[in-house]
Amino acid sequence: MNANEKTLNTFATRVRQMILQYEEMKNANTEWRAKVEQSEKKIKDLEAQLTQAHNDYNSLKMARMIEISDGDMETAQKRIAKLIRDVNKCITLISEK
Repeated sequence: MNANEKTLNTFATRVRQMILQYEEMKNANTEWRAKVEQSEKKIKDLEAQLTQAHNDYNSLKMARMIEISDGDMETAQKRIAKLIRDVNKCITLISEK
């Protein structure tokens, strides 16, 4: 085996090694891309859940505000009715004199 054949064999071996490394890297790259895609999908799902939770929170907050307003409205109506009764009593007392 002369020097040229030895060099050629060494070169062929190195090329085969590079091809194997390329295939390994290609497979690893495919796996990482799949993981990234899966992570991006999970992020989108979590963002959707966050948006839904935020909307639900705002709806509940608005419902609570309306509930409080209704309660305040009833209280105000009762106070107005009491004031009207008091005014009517005063008018009646003045009318009797």
